[in-house]
Amino acid sequence: MRSKIFLIAGGAMISFVSAGVTLFILTQVIHKVSVATTATLSTSKASNQAKTETTTVTTTPSTTYGDTYANGILPVGDNKYSTTAPQKGNIYLCQAPGANGPGGGASTRGPWFTNNNTEYDLNKKISVSGKVSWTGNYTMKIVNGQRIITTNDLPLSHATGTFPISTSDPAHAYDGNPNSIKTQTLSFTLPASPTALSAPGCMGGGTIGIMTTGVALFNGFDAEGRDAGAWEIQDSCGGHPQISGEYHYHTLSSCITDVSSTTVIGYAIDGYPITGPTVNKGNIMTTKDLDECHGTTSSIMLDGSLVNTYHYVMTQDFPYSISCFKAATASTHLGPQ
Repeated sequence: MRSKIFLIAGGAMISFVSAGVTLFILTQVIHKVSVATTATLSTSKASNQAKTETTTVTTTPSTTYGDTYANGILPVGDNKYSTTAPQKGNIYLCQAPGANGPGGGASTRGPWFTNNNTEYDLNKKISVSGKVSWTGNYTMKIVNGQRIITTNDLPLSHATGTFPISTSDPAHAYDGNPNSIKTQTLSFTLPASPTALSAPGCMGGGTIGIMTTGVALFNGFDAEGRDAGAWEIQDSCGGHPQISGEYHYHTLSSCITDVSSTTVIGYAIDGYPITGPTVNKGNIMTTKDLDECHGTTSSIMLDGSLVNTYHYVMTQDFPYSISCFKAATASTHLGPQ
Protein backbone atom coordinates (compact mmCIF):
# COMPACT_ATOMS: atom_id res chain seq x y z
CA MET A 1 0.00 0.00 0.00
CA ARG A 2 1.38 3.32 -0.95
CA SER A 3 -0.08 6.33 0.93
CA LYS A 4 -2.32 7.15 3.85
CA ILE A 5 -4.63 9.87 5.14
CA PHE A 6 -6.23 9.58 8.57
CA LEU A 7 -8.77 11.22 10.82
CA ILE A 8 -9.34 11.20 14.56
CA ALA A 9 -12.84 9.98 15.47
CA GLY A 10 -14.84 7.64 17.71
CA GLY A 11 -14.39 6.71 21.33
CA ALA A 12 -10.62 6.13 21.28
CA MET A 13 -7.62 8.00 20.00
CA ILE A 14 -4.76 7.43 17.57
CA SER A 15 -2.01 9.91 16.86
CA PHE A 16 0.41 9.54 13.97
CA VAL A 17 3.55 11.52 13.26
CA SER A 18 5.40 10.58 10.10
CA ALA A 19 9.09 11.06 9.49
CA GLY A 20 9.59 14.42 7.81
CA VAL A 21 8.12 17.83 8.66
CA THR A 22 6.59 18.39 5.23
CA LEU A 23 4.43 15.23 5.39
CA PHE A 24 3.32 16.11 8.93
CA ILE A 25 2.07 19.51 7.83
CA LEU A 26 0.28 17.99 4.83
CA THR A 27 -1.40 15.46 7.09
CA GLN A 28 -2.73 18.21 9.33
CA VAL A 29 -4.19 20.09 6.38
CA ILE A 30 -5.86 16.97 4.99
CA HIS A 31 -7.20 16.17 8.45
CA LYS A 32 -9.07 19.47 8.61
CA VAL A 33 -10.48 19.12 5.10
CA SER A 34 -11.58 15.52 5.68
CA VAL A 35 -13.57 15.97 8.90
CA ALA A 36 -16.70 16.93 6.95
CA THR A 37 -16.22 13.91 4.69
CA THR A 38 -16.08 11.58 7.68
CA ALA A 39 -19.24 13.05 9.13
CA THR A 40 -21.01 12.52 5.81
CA LEU A 41 -19.81 8.91 5.60
CA SER A 42 -20.90 8.19 9.17
CA THR A 43 -24.35 9.66 8.54
CA SER A 44 -24.86 7.77 5.28
CA LYS A 45 -23.82 4.49 6.92
CA ALA A 46 -26.08 4.90 9.94
CA SER A 47 -29.31 3.91 8.20
CA ASN A 48 -27.67 0.86 6.62
CA GLN A 49 -26.05 -0.23 9.87
CA ALA A 50 -29.32 0.04 11.74
CA LYS A 51 -30.75 -2.66 9.47
CA THR A 52 -27.72 -4.96 9.78
CA GLU A 53 -27.95 -8.00 12.01
CA THR A 54 -24.69 -9.19 13.53
CA THR A 55 -23.67 -12.83 13.64
CA THR A 56 -22.52 -14.55 16.83
CA VAL A 57 -19.79 -17.15 16.31
CA THR A 58 -18.09 -19.07 19.10
CA THR A 59 -15.01 -21.27 18.99
CA THR A 60 -14.38 -24.39 21.05
CA PRO A 61 -11.26 -26.61 21.12
CA SER A 62 -13.42 -29.67 20.44
CA THR A 63 -14.63 -28.33 17.08
CA THR A 64 -13.00 -29.88 14.02
CA TYR A 65 -11.85 -27.21 11.57
CA GLY A 66 -9.27 -29.20 9.63
CA ASP A 67 -6.36 -27.70 7.69
CA THR A 68 -8.03 -26.42 4.52
CA TYR A 69 -5.01 -24.64 3.05
CA ALA A 70 -2.26 -27.08 3.96
CA ASN A 71 -1.25 -27.19 0.28
CA GLY A 72 -0.66 -23.42 0.17
CA ILE A 73 -3.28 -22.77 -2.53
CA LEU A 74 -5.32 -19.75 -1.44
CA PRO A 75 -8.38 -18.06 -2.94
CA VAL A 76 -7.90 -14.61 -4.52
CA GLY A 77 -10.01 -11.91 -2.89
CA ASP A 78 -10.02 -9.25 -5.62
CA ASN A 79 -12.97 -6.84 -5.30
CA LYS A 80 -14.53 -8.80 -2.45
CA TYR A 81 -15.96 -5.83 -0.61
CA SER A 82 -19.24 -4.23 0.34
CA THR A 83 -20.05 -0.56 0.96
CA THR A 84 -23.57 -1.16 2.27
CA ALA A 85 -23.33 -3.82 4.98
CA PRO A 86 -20.89 -6.42 6.35
CA GLN A 87 -20.68 -9.74 4.51
CA LYS A 88 -18.65 -12.75 5.57
CA GLY A 89 -15.53 -13.08 3.42
CA ASN A 90 -15.76 -9.45 2.26
CA ILE A 91 -14.24 -6.24 3.59
CA TYR A 92 -16.83 -3.67 4.64
CA LEU A 93 -15.50 -0.41 3.21
CA CYS A 94 -16.68 3.15 3.87
CA GLN A 95 -16.14 3.87 0.19
CA ALA A 96 -15.16 1.86 -2.88
CA PRO A 97 -11.45 1.35 -3.64
CA GLY A 98 -9.97 3.96 -5.93
CA ALA A 99 -12.58 6.59 -5.04
CA ASN A 100 -9.79 9.10 -4.35
CA GLY A 101 -7.82 8.27 -7.49
CA PRO A 102 -5.43 5.48 -8.49
CA GLY A 103 -2.93 4.12 -6.01
CA GLY A 104 0.28 2.17 -6.27
CA GLY A 105 0.81 -1.54 -6.01
CA ALA A 106 1.95 -4.45 -8.09
CA SER A 107 2.36 -3.64 -11.77
CA THR A 108 1.54 -7.09 -13.10
CA ARG A 109 0.18 -10.46 -12.02
CA GLY A 110 2.81 -12.95 -10.89
CA PRO A 111 3.17 -16.56 -12.11
CA TRP A 112 1.93 -17.80 -8.73
CA PHE A 113 -1.67 -17.10 -9.82
CA THR A 114 -3.46 -20.27 -10.87
CA ASN A 115 -6.86 -21.77 -11.75
CA ASN A 116 -7.86 -18.93 -14.10
CA ASN A 117 -6.47 -16.41 -11.61
CA THR A 118 -9.01 -17.35 -8.94
CA GLU A 119 -6.31 -18.79 -6.66
CA TYR A 120 -2.64 -18.25 -5.90
CA ASP A 121 0.08 -20.64 -4.78
CA LEU A 122 1.80 -19.27 -1.71
CA ASN A 123 4.61 -21.78 -2.20
CA LYS A 124 5.46 -20.24 -5.58
CA LYS A 125 5.09 -16.58 -4.64
CA ILE A 126 8.42 -14.77 -4.38
CA SER A 127 9.37 -12.27 -1.68
CA VAL A 128 11.52 -9.16 -1.54
CA SER A 129 15.15 -10.07 -0.97
CA GLY A 130 17.49 -8.75 1.69
CA LYS A 131 17.79 -8.92 5.45
CA VAL A 132 17.77 -5.59 7.27
CA SER A 133 17.77 -5.43 11.07
CA TRP A 134 15.98 -2.69 13.01
CA THR A 135 15.64 -1.50 16.59
CA GLY A 136 11.95 -1.79 17.38
CA ASN A 137 10.31 0.02 20.29
CA TYR A 138 6.87 -1.21 21.37
CA THR A 139 5.13 -0.65 24.69
CA MET A 140 1.65 -1.56 25.93
CA LYS A 141 0.11 -0.64 29.27
CA ILE A 142 -3.37 -0.31 30.78
CA VAL A 143 -4.21 2.92 32.55
CA ASN A 144 -7.70 3.68 33.91
CA GLY A 145 -9.37 1.15 31.64
CA GLN A 146 -7.50 2.31 28.55
CA ARG A 147 -4.97 0.22 26.62
CA ILE A 148 -2.13 2.54 25.62
CA ILE A 149 0.14 1.27 22.87
CA THR A 150 3.13 3.11 21.43
CA THR A 151 5.47 1.89 18.71
CA ASN A 152 8.03 3.16 16.25
CA ASP A 153 6.57 0.66 13.74
CA LEU A 154 9.88 -1.18 13.36
CA PRO A 155 9.68 -4.95 13.94
CA LEU A 156 10.86 -6.14 17.33
CA SER A 157 11.58 -9.74 16.46
CA HIS A 158 12.48 -10.03 12.80
CA ALA A 159 14.42 -8.44 9.97
CA THR A 160 12.84 -6.94 6.85
CA GLY A 161 13.62 -7.09 3.18
CA THR A 162 15.50 -4.33 1.38
CA PHE A 163 13.30 -1.41 0.34
CA PRO A 164 12.96 0.31 -2.08
CA ILE A 165 12.89 -2.88 -4.14
CA SER A 166 16.07 -2.96 -6.20
CA THR A 167 15.81 -3.31 -9.98
CA SER A 168 18.12 -6.33 -9.59
CA ASP A 169 15.64 -8.03 -7.25
CA PRO A 170 13.40 -10.53 -9.15
CA ALA A 171 10.46 -9.06 -7.21
CA HIS A 172 10.88 -5.77 -9.10
CA ALA A 173 9.47 -7.31 -12.28
CA TYR A 174 6.09 -7.54 -10.57
CA ASP A 175 6.15 -4.86 -7.86
CA GLY A 176 8.54 -1.91 -8.01
CA ASN A 177 7.76 -0.57 -4.52
CA PRO A 178 9.84 2.66 -4.38
CA ASN A 179 9.27 3.35 -0.67
CA SER A 180 11.80 3.14 2.16
CA ILE A 181 11.06 1.91 5.68
CA LYS A 182 11.12 4.84 8.12
CA THR A 183 10.74 5.16 11.85
CA GLN A 184 7.22 6.26 12.81
CA THR A 185 5.65 7.54 16.02
CA LEU A 186 2.36 5.69 16.52
CA SER A 187 0.34 6.07 19.70
CA PHE A 188 -2.93 4.24 20.34
CA THR A 189 -5.31 4.82 23.26
CA LEU A 190 -7.93 2.09 23.07
CA PRO A 191 -10.58 0.73 25.42
CA ALA A 192 -9.23 -2.25 27.34
CA SER A 193 -12.78 -3.65 27.43
CA PRO A 194 -14.47 -2.57 24.19
CA THR A 195 -18.22 -2.22 23.92
CA ALA A 196 -19.74 -3.71 20.78
CA LEU A 197 -21.70 -1.43 18.46
CA SER A 198 -25.31 -2.24 17.64
CA ALA A 199 -24.07 -2.86 14.08
CA PRO A 200 -20.49 -3.24 12.76
CA GLY A 201 -18.63 -0.22 11.40
CA CYS A 202 -16.98 0.17 8.00
CA MET A 203 -13.28 0.70 7.36
CA GLY A 204 -10.99 2.57 5.01
CA GLY A 205 -7.34 2.01 4.20
CA GLY A 206 -4.31 2.46 6.41
CA THR A 207 -3.79 1.17 9.94
CA ILE A 208 -6.58 -1.06 11.25
CA GLY A 209 -4.54 -2.62 14.06
CA ILE A 210 -1.15 -2.92 15.65
CA MET A 211 0.63 -6.24 16.11
CA THR A 212 2.68 -7.23 19.15
CA THR A 213 5.72 -7.30 16.85
CA GLY A 214 5.33 -3.50 16.84
CA VAL A 215 4.20 -3.46 13.20
CA ALA A 216 1.05 -1.83 11.80
CA LEU A 217 -1.69 -3.99 10.29
CA PHE A 218 -3.55 -2.87 7.13
CA ASN A 219 -6.64 -4.51 5.64
CA GLY A 220 -6.49 -7.18 2.95
CA PHE A 221 -6.66 -4.85 -0.06
CA ASP A 222 -4.18 -2.85 -2.06
CA ALA A 223 -5.29 0.63 -3.21
CA GLU A 224 -7.02 -0.83 -6.27
CA GLY A 225 -9.26 -3.20 -4.33
CA ARG A 226 -7.10 -6.20 -5.22
CA ASP A 227 -6.05 -8.94 -2.82
CA ALA A 228 -2.81 -7.50 -1.39
CA GLY A 229 -1.61 -10.94 -0.30
CA ALA A 230 -1.92 -12.26 -3.83
CA TRP A 231 -0.74 -9.21 -5.82
CA GLU A 232 1.74 -7.17 -3.84
CA ILE A 233 5.16 -8.56 -3.03
CA GLN A 234 6.19 -8.32 0.59
CA ASP A 235 9.37 -9.48 2.29
CA SER A 236 9.73 -12.95 3.80
CA CYS A 237 7.89 -11.80 6.95
CA GLY A 238 4.93 -10.47 4.97
CA GLY A 239 5.69 -6.76 5.37
CA HIS A 240 6.45 -3.74 3.19
CA PRO A 241 6.36 0.09 3.46
CA GLN A 242 3.85 2.57 2.05
CA ILE A 243 4.59 6.11 0.82
CA SER A 244 5.39 7.64 4.21
CA GLY A 245 7.61 4.69 5.12
CA GLU A 246 5.13 2.91 7.41
CA TYR A 247 6.07 -0.76 7.40
CA HIS A 248 2.97 -2.96 7.66
CA TYR A 249 1.40 -6.37 7.16
CA HIS A 250 -1.73 -7.26 5.19
CA THR A 251 -1.63 -10.97 5.98
CA LEU A 252 -0.59 -13.24 8.83
CA SER A 253 3.17 -12.81 9.10
CA SER A 254 5.19 -16.00 8.84
CA CYS A 255 7.55 -14.44 11.40
CA ILE A 256 4.90 -14.52 14.13
CA THR A 257 5.71 -17.93 15.56
CA ASP A 258 2.87 -18.44 18.06
CA VAL A 259 -0.37 -18.31 16.08
CA SER A 260 -2.57 -20.15 18.55
CA SER A 261 -6.21 -19.12 18.71
CA THR A 262 -5.67 -18.38 22.42
CA THR A 263 -2.63 -16.12 21.91
CA VAL A 264 -3.03 -12.37 21.43
CA ILE A 265 -0.82 -11.25 18.53
CA GLY A 266 -2.23 -7.75 18.13
CA TYR A 267 -5.02 -5.27 18.80
CA ALA A 268 -7.52 -3.70 16.44
CA ILE A 269 -8.03 0.05 16.57
CA ASP A 270 -11.41 -0.57 18.20
CA GLY A 271 -9.67 -2.25 21.16
CA TYR A 272 -10.57 -5.88 20.51
CA PRO A 273 -7.64 -8.33 20.54
CA ILE A 274 -6.39 -10.27 17.52
CA THR A 275 -5.32 -13.92 17.75
CA GLY A 276 -3.91 -16.56 15.48
CA PRO A 277 -6.09 -19.23 13.79
CA THR A 278 -4.63 -22.48 15.17
CA VAL A 279 -6.98 -24.26 17.59
CA ASN A 280 -4.68 -27.26 17.84
CA LYS A 281 -2.46 -29.30 15.53
CA GLY A 282 -4.09 -29.76 12.12
CA ASN A 283 -7.09 -27.75 13.30
CA ILE A 284 -6.89 -24.25 11.83
CA MET A 285 -9.72 -21.75 11.49
CA THR A 286 -10.44 -20.11 8.13
CA THR A 287 -12.78 -17.32 7.03
CA LYS A 288 -15.78 -19.67 6.85
CA ASP A 289 -15.42 -20.40 10.59
CA LEU A 290 -15.68 -16.72 11.60
CA ASP A 291 -18.30 -13.97 11.63
CA GLU A 292 -18.75 -11.11 9.17
CA CYS A 293 -16.00 -9.06 10.87
CA HIS A 294 -13.56 -12.00 10.85
CA GLY A 295 -13.91 -12.72 14.52
CA THR A 296 -15.29 -15.14 17.09
CA THR A 297 -15.90 -15.47 20.82
CA SER A 298 -13.74 -17.90 22.77
CA SER A 299 -11.35 -18.21 25.71
CA ILE A 300 -8.01 -16.47 25.15
CA MET A 301 -5.08 -15.37 27.30
CA LEU A 302 -5.57 -11.61 27.70
CA ASP A 303 -3.50 -9.48 30.06
CA GLY A 304 -2.32 -12.53 31.96
CA SER A 305 -5.73 -14.14 32.48
CA LEU A 306 -7.82 -16.67 30.60
CA VAL A 307 -10.97 -14.78 29.57
CA ASN A 308 -13.91 -15.50 27.32
CA THR A 309 -14.18 -12.59 24.90
CA TYR A 310 -14.80 -11.53 21.35
CA HIS A 311 -11.62 -11.28 19.27
CA TYR A 312 -10.56 -11.04 15.66
CA VAL A 313 -8.65 -13.91 14.06
CA MET A 314 -5.90 -13.68 11.46
CA THR A 315 -6.29 -16.47 8.91
CA GLN A 316 -4.38 -17.80 5.95
CA ASP A 317 -7.15 -16.86 3.53
CA PHE A 318 -8.69 -13.56 2.43
CA PRO A 319 -9.66 -11.19 3.99
CA TYR A 320 -6.88 -12.34 6.35
CA SER A 321 -7.85 -10.15 9.30
CA ILE A 322 -10.41 -7.56 10.47
CA SER A 323 -13.06 -6.97 7.80
CA CYS A 324 -15.35 -4.64 9.77
CA PHE A 325 -15.23 -3.13 13.24
CA LYS A 326 -17.29 -4.51 16.12
CA ALA A 327 -16.65 -1.48 18.36
CA ALA A 328 -16.11 2.26 17.88
CA THR A 329 -12.73 2.92 16.28
CA ALA A 330 -10.04 5.50 16.74
CA SER A 331 -9.70 6.54 13.12
CA THR A 332 -11.03 6.47 9.59
CA HIS A 333 -8.52 6.20 6.76
CA LEU A 334 -9.34 7.62 3.37
CA GLY A 335 -7.54 7.74 0.05
CA PRO A 336 -4.81 5.74 -1.67
CA GLN A 337 -2.69 3.54 0.60
